[in-house]
Amino acid sequence: MTIADIKKTAETKMAKSVEALKNELQKIRTGRAHPGILDQVHVEYYGSMVPLSQVANLSLLDARTISVQPWEKPMASKIEKAIRESDLGLNPASQGDLIRVPMPALTEERRKELTKVARGEGEDAKVAVRNLRRDANEQLKKLLKDKTITEDDERRAQDDIQKLTDRTIAEIDKTVQAKEADILAV
Repeated sequence: MTIADIKKTAETKMAKSVEALKNELQKIRTGRAHPGILDQVHVEYYGSMVPLSQVANLSLLDARTISVQPWEKPMASKIEKAIRESDLGLNPASQGDLIRVPMPALTEERRKELTKVARGEGEDAKVAVRNLRRDANEQLKKLLKDKTITEDDERRAQDDIQKLTDRTIAEIDKTVQAKEADILAV
């Protein structure tokens, strides 16, 4: 393994950590509606559990209401039940073959709790990035010990990995701050 391989691997894994953070933050509910909130809801469909998006069309009616249009009429009651039983705290209402899912307004206390959750997710992502930095530095030390690279090369590579880590952590902070602003916006 070369220095370039180690840097590339670290960069790829750090980018994946940021993407994982963004996916986790997307699951945190804000006051506004978006169909992604229902991604984790699964419905029983002919004996197997499938994601809601595979049995219905999800769209927005307005800023606070998601509409769920089942592809098969008999699925409406199952979909409504699955949404109600999910841990999202949503209360769907049927209107014929259309299910409306209104988003309740968040209280100030709940908004503060959600910002703490977002910060916690950000910290988890930072820990993951720091672990990746440690792993990369250990690989560099191993190359130095095996006399594959010089001390100067190792030092430069460690500096590059540190700069990559700093950039990634700054991106994580920016992502978390944007989510916090989104949560706190009324």
